[in-house]
Amino acid sequence: MTKLLLSLHVLAAIIAIGPVTVAASMFPAAARRAEARETTLRLLHRICRVYSLFGVAVPVFGLATANSLGVLGDTWLIISIGLTGAAALILALVILPGQQRVLAGEPFPASRLGMTTGVFNLLWATVTVLMIIRPGSTTGA
Repeated sequence: MTKLLLSLHVLAAIIAIGPVTVAASMFPAAARRAEARETTLRLLHRICRVYSLFGVAVPVFGLATANSLGVLGDTWLIISIGLTGAAALILALVILPGQQRVLAGEPFPASRLGMTTGVFNLLWATVTVLMIIRPGSTTGA
């Protein structure tokens, strides 16, 4: 069962979080270009919005996997959960609303959106590294 949960967790991360990080990263640059089409910006925003909903599966399967492995109290996992929560808050409270403001023609600096997206991506990269290294694990990594 653990292998199935871990497989679902990794697949959910690749399929859900990957498109959000790419589309969110592309949005500020597209918003800066004068020739950027509104349809492009709407598509990138929709990818971020829809895949972020599927992204909820990542921590759900992750917690189920951690429970199955008996590592729920491990420091690396607690830090990963905190970083995941921070990334989710940044996405929900800054990136998605910022994209909506840009689409509505309201002022929202593309540089702020780009910086925030960079922080969001850095948080996910850190979580990924923690998942691979797992300090104190017995895998020899």
